[in-house]
Amino acid sequence: MIKHHHFIGRFEVTSPPLEGDQGYLESWMFDLIEAQGMKVLSGPHVAFVANPGNRGLTGVAIIETSHVAVHIWDETSPALVQLDFYTCGTLHKDLILKAIAPWGVAKHAFLVLDRETDVVAMETA
Repeated sequence: MIKHHHFIGRFEVTSPPLEGDQGYLESWMFDLIEAQGMKVLSGPHVAFVANPGNRGLTGVAIIETSHVAVHIWDETSPALVQLDFYTCGTLHKDLILKAIAPWGVAKHAFLVLDRETDVVAMETA
């Protein structure tokens, strides 16, 4: 059955991936997608943005059921991570939270939306 689940998360972390960690973030994204039981169609693609005020790693992946995007602003302490995971499958938010935990989550907030027939919050934190 097709579902439309969307995880939107904001995390403040103390040990983020940094410049030079592109390979690590690609592997992290691939593992996150695989843990959800989903298939990567393209990517993950990761690049470092050097612009002051927007500096950090950005990663995207096209998955069989939609997309995953992450950006890490590493100039602040703690660093800021914005994560977007949309799928036409069932999303397991606990696996996302577990995957980001090693980055030293100091604060987090997220929404899990059901977008099948409307946009309805399923969970918040």
